[in-house]
Amino acid sequence: MLRLLHTADWQIGRQYGQFDADEAALLAEARIAAVERLAALATEQRVDLVLVAGDVFDAQGIADKTVLRLFNATRAHAGPWVMIPGNHDAALSESVWTRAQRLNAVPDNVHLCLRAEPLQFDGLNAVVLPAPLTQRHTYNDLTDWFAAADTPTGAFRIGIAHGAVQGLLAEGIDSANPIAADRAAQARLDYLALGDWHGCRQVDPRCWYSGTPETDRFRNNDSGRALIVDIDAPGEVPRVTPVDTGRYRWRSDTATLQVASDVDALCALLGALAADDVLQLDIDGRTDLDGLKRIRDAITQARGRARAVLAELDRVRIEPTADDLEQLAAEGYLGEVIADLRAAQDGADGDTARDALVLLAGLLDARRAGVVR
Repeated sequence: MLRLLHTADWQIGRQYGQFDADEAALLAEARIAAVERLAALATEQRVDLVLVAGDVFDAQGIADKTVLRLFNATRAHAGPWVMIPGNHDAALSESVWTRAQRLNAVPDNVHLCLRAEPLQFDGLNAVVLPAPLTQRHTYNDLTDWFAAADTPTGAFRIGIAHGAVQGLLAEGIDSANPIAADRAAQARLDYLALGDWHGCRQVDPRCWYSGTPETDRFRNNDSGRALIVDIDAPGEVPRVTPVDTGRYRWRSDTATLQVASDVDALCALLGALAADDVLQLDIDGRTDLDGLKRIRDAITQARGRARAVLAELDRVRIEPTADDLEQLAAEGYLGEVIADLRAAQDGADGDTARDALVLLAGLLDARRAGVVR
């Protein structure tokens, strides 16, 4: 029997420019922590090989410290690791991989497959056939050589590659780094471990994408997982078990405000967020000044409770109620100004008019609180 842990797309060193600096730093740190969890999982499950199917690093130019931290994170599992370069960390003549070797960062049990040649594990009766990317994009199938690869009779044949399986994308999309859909069967592989697709996905019973072990985008694609793969004997169909490995829960949601209950529902959604939530919220529609204040307060509270909340109110139309207008117009002439601003939200200067109404709402809040008179 052979037991594998299949993972990919760690993208260590990834930057999260859409978030505040403190949030981005913690999301980047989570990727290192995910590798530490994978090492613990590999030891706990007593796997024979850990297969890392490309995009270990997010870019070639990441800091030396980050390279060292990544390989230190693997040391919690003493068994063999097999890594290949992907499109983000291709094995160029000078690359993050050659730098890692110069830094003496790579532990002896981590096998870097920088060339397309068999890697034999005699003690496991297994041969790994790697298809490393040596440039970011290629339009040749780098797994072609698997079928002709000579391996010992009765040995496990394990493939590992990074790219796009042909036929999975929408028709007409020309994807770089193609992989034949029938490669596992055509090359007599017991298992083909793939990277590039960030969600967990089965191609066929012998071929899977593991996805990234820590979710890194708002797309709902079943990410944050790794795969435990058990193969009873060469030629037997593997048993593949997805295992949750991610910490943060990324979600994207929308809210259209029309009536007061819509504000209630939005505030409830924000109030339910927990420490490991990462939310992207698209809000539009209309509300009065009280509704605007409630939403802004709810967003502020959620940002202090969740890992990150991306939410803007630029597309929300402000429609003051009669009570709002009465209080804002206490100085007399403001009534006409407010009426003009409310109407101007539909014109060319709509954003400016809306911002002015929001500023007036702030004055109203301060007046109600007794801060200004």
